[in-house]
Amino acid sequence: MQVYPNRFSEQLGRGLQSFYLIFGEEPQQKLHSIELIRQAAKENGFDERQSLVVDTQFEWNKLLEVTQTLSLFSSKQFIELELPTGKPGAEGSKILTSLTEQQNPDTLILVHGGKIGKDVQNTKWFKALDKLGIYVPCYPLEGNPLNQWVMQQLRESGLVASAENSKLICDYCEGNMLAAKQEIEKLALLFPDTPLTPELIEKSIVDQSRFNVFQLIDVLLAGDAQRSVKMLYRLESEGIEPNIVLWALVREWQTLHQLLCLQQSGQHPNWNQLRIWKNRQSLYQKAMRRLDLSQLVKIQEKLAILDHGFKQSAVIRPYIELCHLCLMFIPFTLDDLPLDHE
Repeated sequence: MQVYPNRFSEQLGRGLQSFYLIFGEEPQQKLHSIELIRQAAKENGFDERQSLVVDTQFEWNKLLEVTQTLSLFSSKQFIELELPTGKPGAEGSKILTSLTEQQNPDTLILVHGGKIGKDVQNTKWFKALDKLGIYVPCYPLEGNPLNQWVMQQLRESGLVASAENSKLICDYCEGNMLAAKQEIEKLALLFPDTPLTPELIEKSIVDQSRFNVFQLIDVLLAGDAQRSVKMLYRLESEGIEPNIVLWALVREWQTLHQLLCLQQSGQHPNWNQLRIWKNRQSLYQKAMRRLDLSQLVKIQEKLAILDHGFKQSAVIRPYIELCHLCLMFIPFTLDDLPLDHE
């Protein structure tokens, strides 16, 4: 059964399951969910904890041995199996499935790892464990869900959970929930008896937001200039290669050009054929209302100039010029500003 992280504590309060699956790319929710299971296991008498990591040297028979062996000092054991790739292979799949066929009430098993897709969730072993247990997907929160999570963390820390305070912390820590949790804990230590204000937050925390190129593209399509510039700044500070950003801009230019050509000819786009899923179609529709083909021609010219400059190693400050290009997607009136590589 699938349970989201914000409901997981409530679910644990109803009683322990035999199996738990914690997978995802967001470390804060993963660590918190795992810690909740550890606490619940200890409270329910699972005093012996064993940790196994599936690497290239791992022998799956070891997992079977552990499940069948108890120490002299405990009648219940808690086994944590780290599966980094989410793919146990043929032997691992067989053994994991077999554990569900000989269920032991004195053994609690947690399997955790990185991000997984539908291919893993549809496997026999995953379905078998999920049927008898709980699956908690941990992925980065954005927008209103992130704001609600920050509000909850503020309240739990005894701080003023106003909308203004929450939004400010989201701005500073977006894409980095682990840092947001740490910053909120720091604020609680610094101001235990002081009403929290935006001014205190700005003086006390640092910008630890993190983004990826795909998030940047979505913000560009939505037409948010301020967030686009902030994301570029963070991407540069994290050492993301400028060519990766340029590749993404070229790809989106091609998609938008295709969509606008179809619109001009009176045709409706085949979203599936263009591989634009439903949750992103509104972003492209917004961009199509702002941009026209003449503006795309100017963007294409700038893309070609910057691409040539990158290939010739002639661009001294690539992110400045990438910012120039991104703002043209908003669009800002930058078409007469030349790209100077001298």
